Amino acid sequence: MAGATIAGPALTVEDKAEILESIGMGGISGVAPPIDTGLTLDERYELCRSVGEECIQDDELRNLLDKKPVPVCYDGFEPSGRMHIAQGVMKCLNVNKLTRAGCHFKFWIADWFALMNNKMGGDLKKIQKVGQYMVEVWKAVGMDLSRVEFIWSSEEINKRGHEYWPLVLDIARRNKLVRIMRCTQIMGRSESDDLAASQIFYPVMQCADIFFLKADICQLGMDQRKVNMLAREYCEDIKRKMKPVILSHHMLMGLKQGQEKMSKSDPDSAIFMEDSEADVNLKLKKAYCPPGEVAGNPCLEYIRYVVLPWGGKFSVTRGESNGGNKDYLTYEDVEADFVSGELHPGDVKPALARHLNEILQPVRDHFTNNVEAKKLLDTIKKYKITK
Repeated sequence: MAGATIAGPALTVEDKAEILESIGMGGISGVAPPIDTGLTLDERYELCRSVGEECIQDDELRNLLDKKPVPVCYDGFEPSGRMHIAQGVMKCLNVNKLTRAGCHFKFWIADWFALMNNKMGGDLKKIQKVGQYMVEVWKAVGMDLSRVEFIWSSEEINKRGHEYWPLVLDIARRNKLVRIMRCTQIMGRSESDDLAASQIFYPVMQCADIFFLKADICQLGMDQRKVNMLAREYCEDIKRKMKPVILSHHMLMGLKQGQEKMSKSDPDSAIFMEDSEADVNLKLKKAYCPPGEVAGNPCLEYIRYVVLPWGGKFSVTRGESNGGNKDYLTYEDVEADFVSGELHPGDVKPALARHLNEILQPVRDHFTNNVEAKKLLDTIKKYKITK
């Protein structure tokens, strides 16, 4: 495949062509051809494995990379509002690692799923606008799209319904309701919530997506683990030998005390991809960062999972009386100095803000200078975020 493909449901042919042209890619669908990565099997494995906080199973991942010329990775996302830095920068890092290792990456733009989960008030047109915006963000931040495919769920399911719905029904009939209910976490819900019928059916469909897209690797967050495990259990039920490998990335915590993850409905809980420099500075100034404490410290998390993987170092600028300037090349060194008191929250926060602003500047420039991208962002900023 020469480039990424995007298919859109309620979008016109002209809309699709415009999106493809804006990304600078052709519209050829299919898995990318094998490439000479220049890496050994061990190096490819380590590169892929570095993406996941958890891998189920490590030996299966290594065997997959050894035996299949182009492993297919997948991630699905609900277009549900502005993109925070974990979905923007961390996903960019992960996709680039996997494609560098020779994989093909399929993004499942889950517009129907967002509708089922009542995102954007259940307005499909708004949901699809948000989907277009998210692609624009990844393009701007530096995701290598040469081995990436964007697929709109509504169009692909409509086009291949004869494959999709029998699969969904088979998964549904093989599982008890209580097992499916345990998967409601994937939608940001709990078993005790008053769920709509669509939200009960949602996990069954997400499980089916993995097989429908012919994914070898499920590269989603730890919060999606239960439905990915459901897919592996389904393989056992149907006596399928090759199970999808689960490569679950870390969930970046929110900026406030006690927030296990960021929330789009709480703007102060996260850095968003087009936040202004002033927004970033203010949010980090208010962020939870108790001196010497590592557990539950979002500022240290941002350094560990965003800054260091992106640029290779974390640089602190301060006067000689406060310890002088220092470049950190490993997270372990940052943590050691923070615990000892050598590195103070007053040093961490401005340095972190400077690094994040440097990362986000190309995205800001894109949404400022590109007329269509600016119009798109202005439109979705007016949308009300619904849970």
